[in-house]
Amino acid sequence: MLKVAVIGVNNIGSIHTSVYRENRNVELVAVCDLLVDRADAAAKELGVKAYYSVADMLKSEQIDAVSVATAGFENGSHHYDPAMQAIEHGVHVLCEKPLSNDIELARVMVQRAKEKGVYLGCDLNHRFINAAYKGKHLVESGKLGSLLWINMKLAINNSNESSPWFHLRALHCHSIDVMRYFAGDVSRVQAFLTKAPGRETWSTASINMAFANGAVGHLTGSYDARGPHPIEYCEVSGTGGRFVIDNINDSFTFYPADSEETIVVKNTFMGVKSFTDTFRNRINRFVEQVSERCAMDEFEGSGAEALAAQEVVEAAIKSWQTNAIVEVPR
Repeated sequence: MLKVAVIGVNNIGSIHTSVYRENRNVELVAVCDLLVDRADAAAKELGVKAYYSVADMLKSEQIDAVSVATAGFENGSHHYDPAMQAIEHGVHVLCEKPLSNDIELARVMVQRAKEKGVYLGCDLNHRFINAAYKGKHLVESGKLGSLLWINMKLAINNSNESSPWFHLRALHCHSIDVMRYFAGDVSRVQAFLTKAPGRETWSTASINMAFANGAVGHLTGSYDARGPHPIEYCEVSGTGGRFVIDNINDSFTFYPADSEETIVVKNTFMGVKSFTDTFRNRINRFVEQVSERCAMDEFEGSGAEALAAQEVVEAAIKSWQTNAIVEVPR
């Protein structure tokens, strides 16, 4: 039985607590939030103890793992301190994305978790779906042949104007992680950004990528999408065919190069009925792998993978600032 606590129990944190409470291999033992009323309300609802300090909670409770679901500037500035406190106590961590909006701090988190031998995972939930697993199987089995290109779109409506880079840092760890899941490391980046009328932030991005394996890719991302329309699209093509994942869970389509037949799997058969289900898949996989003490290099959605996606984001920002193609650190 894995003893778990959740740090930060606002909207996303409440999803974490509900998933943990459903999991029969988890005992949710505590919640922690700087806001006393919020912590108390969550604790009362869940029947656990409330804490207002991570240090106090770690000192008082026997905890195996924590979710860090705090927010902060660019949705990431409040992640570092609680995650590092847990890591220093030898507690495994599932952190919301980005690991930190400061890339240097994100690097420290990954390195320190490695040194302490604890699992550091990130809520890269967009890839924890059966459609992505099907695509990954096609790639790894060789049925897609040699990879040629990957096109990705992720566009939602978010009016936040708090930072010029909010759109890139707060959102695109997801989209870039999906691209890396299928195509591996990104080696070079070229970015073009624009602002919708009346906006101060760089709210729409067009990012070209070269992958280490020779494939090329493109990401279109935006916080300017309007209306109840599909928000996400991923197309991966190789010499053996191509597949398309539409809107995370709507459908998976495979177009084999050697056949006129098209294979289509609809969401009804893929176990994801809503976006919330992707959180459930990701969190339950974290519990499973931590409980089984899987090999570190087999740990899915790791902090190292999240960091690799953030490195691409920072390279894209630098590309736009310098009007140049930028090498991605590895």
